[in-house]
Amino acid sequence: MIESNWKNSINKQRILLAKSLSEPLKQLAQQCAEIDLDINIINQTLLAGFNTIAHCTFLYMLDPRGVQISANISKDGLLMEHFARDRTQRPYMKETVPESGFLLSDAYISLNAIRPSLTALQTVVKEGELIGILGADFDLRDLPITTQLYQEPGEWRQIKGDPAIRGLVFQQSRSESLLDQNIHQVFAVLSELFTQKGMFQGVIHFSSSRATIWVIDDPFRYRILDQEALADTDICMAYPNHPYPEDALIPEDKIQLIFATMKTLRMADDTIYLRSSSINIFNGLISLTFSCDGTHYMSYQEFLDKELSFWGA
Repeated sequence: MIESNWKNSINKQRILLAKSLSEPLKQLAQQCAEIDLDINIINQTLLAGFNTIAHCTFLYMLDPRGVQISANISKDGLLMEHFARDRTQRPYMKETVPESGFLLSDAYISLNAIRPSLTALQTVVKEGELIGILGADFDLRDLPITTQLYQEPGEWRQIKGDPAIRGLVFQQSRSESLLDQNIHQVFAVLSELFTQKGMFQGVIHFSSSRATIWVIDDPFRYRILDQEALADTDICMAYPNHPYPEDALIPEDKIQLIFATMKTLRMADDTIYLRSSSINIFNGLISLTFSCDGTHYMSYQEFLDKELSFWGA
């Protein structure tokens, strides 16, 4: 099942990670509760237990104040320079440890490698008294990703842009671009590329008279079509024929209607006007950025269903 958004995907991944880490850390904490808190004994105990903590980068023990009382244990052995390190200001030390004694921190940027990391903490308790905290650091690159890539939600979203642009919006007016002068031809060419030539995503920049496009036959590289290319119907001969994808969420017969609606939004008002827009036929989303620098994301059907009055035109 594809996750519906990035927060759900992260939450599911964190649950799976916590399940795999909590028990081995708990068992190691129980061992630490039974030993003398001598640095050499702690180091040997952690060294013996290091391999039980899967994918761990560094393992260490802190006193209840957050000061390190062991070396850093790594796959390469002991790193003694971290002994007596004060970790109280690290992000994971500022989170509240649950009553269970186990915490899987939020991800943060590590100090040394400058990479996304996270830390698991496990309290060490002896006869009801907190005597230490086990810490296990993980590089996100080393952790297995067990969830599928999330799917971008299709509901309407509006994102505000640069406040400086919004503040001056009523002091500007649309200047007719070369694309505007030839918009019927441009949209006819783009419609052909979408429906017959394998184009699956495109960004149209009205004011600068260009389009950035992606095609199925070479999806990892974009191509820039300037006004000269967009105004030349022969550009369609530069791309091989490609049947319209059956798994596209935007139906083939809606492409021209989408462009017609974009044309209306571009021309309807000289103050609040469409500056750029994008189409992706596989996730079915349309984006629209207006002269006020506000951007809307929505499904193609919702876009087509909106009345002109919705856009303030």
